[in-house]
Amino acid sequence: HFYKRKMNVTLEFSGGAELLFDKKKKYEVVLPSQPQKWTLQLLLFWMRDNLLKERPELFLKDNSVRPGILVLVNDSDWELLGQLEYELEEGDNVVFISTLHGG
Repeated sequence: HFYKRKMNVTLEFSGGAELLFDKKKKYEVVLPSQPQKWTLQLLLFWMRDNLLKERPELFLKDNSVRPGILVLVNDSDWELLGQLEYELEEGDNVVFISTLHGG
């Protein structure tokens, strides 16, 4: 079964996470069509390849977000949604909040 539709999602960054993404706090992105469903895991890879401007190691570690970065999907903690396995839906709002300060 192929999921051919492109998908519109909103990405938001705060707490310093936006510094890694060209200091933009909000992106409206269109994820390209692909054979499998878009999961948060695939979204992170796409963000790394398309949006991350510098120092990806401050955002990603071992294929997930670094400890200290909270992820909310539509205002729900991603830990309640299955984390990397969560399947994105059209119009989802994904928020990344860095709780790491200093450095």
